[in-house]
Amino acid sequence: MTPDLRSIDAATYARAVLPLTAPLWAAGRDFDTYARHTLELARSGYGRNHYSTIGLYDGATLCASCKCYEREIRIGDRTLKVVGIGAVFTPKELRGRGFGSAMLAALMDRQHTAGSDALYLFSDIAPAFYEALGFVSFSSRAFSLRADDLPHARMTIKQATSEDRAAIRRLFSRHERARPWSFKRTPLFWEWLYLRTRHGSEHPDGDALTFVLREGSRVDAYVTGVRSPAHDAFIVDELGIRDERERDIIAPFLRSAAGDLRRIVGWLPPEPIRRMLPRGSIRRRKDALFMVAPLSRAGHVWVRSSSAVGIGDPVWSTDHI
Repeated sequence: MTPDLRSIDAATYARAVLPLTAPLWAAGRDFDTYARHTLELARSGYGRNHYSTIGLYDGATLCASCKCYEREIRIGDRTLKVVGIGAVFTPKELRGRGFGSAMLAALMDRQHTAGSDALYLFSDIAPAFYEALGFVSFSSRAFSLRADDLPHARMTIKQATSEDRAAIRRLFSRHERARPWSFKRTPLFWEWLYLRTRHGSEHPDGDALTFVLREGSRVDAYVTGVRSPAHDAFIVDELGIRDERERDIIAPFLRSAAGDLRRIVGWLPPEPIRRMLPRGSIRRRKDALFMVAPLSRAGHVWVRSSSAVGIGDPVWSTDHI
């Protein structure tokens, strides 16, 4: 019998897959919390409309599984349909038999037929496995700053509230429109992002925080990240400012957000924020390597042109799946 690709409903996935993946991805949560959070994401507005769980079955045996996230990419006035792949997993007793590769190859065929332009993922293993399936590696780097090296300025930053969300979205959109390409963020995706942040699944060693710098009722800058005493660092997930001419506020803003922590670290941001970031050390990331498999002509053109112009690190860590 040839293994076949099947959809897995959220309850079945929680029952059949999550007990196996908890040691890898529960991120410090007990199993009941891990399962509850996974089901909350699946039942959110974004989850109901754009998220699914897939399995490769050989008869009644689940041989491999993954999560799929439908997104759109903006390239100028054009839009590409892409699907993110996360939580690729093969049970231990079935590894080494090609089930993971077979599942991804079948999924690529399915999405090509469905009209998707590309698949993408964040690899925590050597990229050669995914490159053999047609994925292309994009630049994936991290930065590190010493907080004491940054200028100090008298500024009052506050934790963001729900009333700041509209202003934060506007700042984010302003920077994204200036980029050659970016992931679109719909209202449903923003709500999914807020939910995932509350779960704390991306940073088990600290509490997720968003700080804003206000001038009256106006938000001039925001940063989303985590104060992690275990790493003696403030981990930046996303950053934005209202006016690029005021880029000098970024360094003292980050220093204030770090509190008494020694370092400020994170994924190297996309442009235009990257060129406003204070000088620090930059290195290639060892995990969460951004990779794309083009499926359509438009997808191939996008990947080829992105590599040709040296766009470099193109995504925020908040896009991680």
